[in-house]
Amino acid sequence: MNAIWNTAIRPGGKWSGTIGRGKLIRFTALEAGANVSIQLFHARDLTERYNMPDTLKAQHTAHLTRGNVLMSDNGRALASIVQDSLGWHDPLGGYTYREATDEKYGHTNYQELRNEWLRSGQENFAVELVRCGLGMRDMMPVVNLFSKIAVDETGRMHYDVAHCPANATVTLRTEMDTVLVLSNTPNPLDPRTEYPSVPVKIEVFEASPVDSLDYCVNYRPENRRAYENTWDYYALMGV
Repeated sequence: MNAIWNTAIRPGGKWSGTIGRGKLIRFTALEAGANVSIQLFHARDLTERYNMPDTLKAQHTAHLTRGNVLMSDNGRALASIVQDSLGWHDPLGGYTYREATDEKYGHTNYQELRNEWLRSGQENFAVELVRCGLGMRDMMPVVNLFSKIAVDETGRMHYDVAHCPANATVTLRTEMDTVLVLSNTPNPLDPRTEYPSVPVKIEVFEASPVDSLDYCVNYRPENRRAYENTWDYYALMGV
């Protein structure tokens, strides 16, 4: 299968773009210990976007893996996870911000270090959202690909430092025309005090058509309803 597009996101890097319906987006951690935070919007209506609470409660889970659907706030399937070498991705940990980044890794700034300064997720998202016609008011919960955060019986959250080996992969399938915004910055709960330096490769492929027997469609009864809402939307659009 040949990629129709690919790129590599350097540590601290960011990216955004529109990816059409029916595409596979494969993320590969080129070294161990990766974390890529992503936000998703409906490209035809930017007011519709990934809804973390509905995604988790509808699928009775606090982590994401193959079969899970990333649901929108209109009850539709924005994207689904069709391949996963890790079995666990974090929807709870959020993204880093400037003050916490300085406190953990040491103060840096662009004026002194140029592209070698240590970026935060919040700053990366702020830049890319503007490029997509959005803004700070559109900041939302993220999915942290490659990260595992488990919650113990006391409610404490624990980050698994050894979760992501080199060459780990996860593949999303776009179920709607999607604006993807991403930041290759550390998970806020990562206890390491050295800023992770893990480049991540992104490849886009054509996906096979989705039918009623699809694994993600049938992973949960709630998933099928989300897909039916999506199929209805495109049927009425005449697409």
